[in-house]
Amino acid sequence: MNKRDHVLNAVLLGIGLGFVAHPAGDLQTVTTVAAVLVPVLLGALLPDVDTELGHHRKTLHNVFVLAVLYGYTAVFANLAFVWIGVVTHLVLDVLGTRRGVAFLYPFWDAELGLPVGVPTDSAYATFVTLVVTGLELAAAAALLHSFPGVLGLVDAPSRLSALAGTVGV
Repeated sequence: MNKRDHVLNAVLLGIGLGFVAHPAGDLQTVTTVAAVLVPVLLGALLPDVDTELGHHRKTLHNVFVLAVLYGYTAVFANLAFVWIGVVTHLVLDVLGTRRGVAFLYPFWDAELGLPVGVPTDSAYATFVTLVVTGLELAAAAALLHSFPGVLGLVDAPSRLSALAGTVGV
């Protein structure tokens, strides 16, 4: 997908994840959206940095980069939701476009995808982005229902408060 669609996907996910984790629409919902929105947006944009360095849809579009970013969350609380943005970027590139991504680069160059997507410059790209975003939110809701702590969203308000305390905000 193009940058605009990745931004749309990330913003809708950041807001949607707040409501998935705390559906009441109260202060906890707003705080969760605040904790999640910017890191998810940054994560959603990060893989496309490889258009300037390396091989696009390979260098930063793989499970190894995702694993490193997820590993950072154990050390750096402010990166806790960046990996979610990277996952959504990869999902959007796999489901939304026909090209796919090289999940196992640099060990395997093959770009894997599904034949259901559209070209990135298609008039239907934004519609496909909205459909994929809906599927991602449904998957997040199912994960949170089955495994409440898996995404770290339930305690996002307390994570944000702890982070703010460490930087003196």
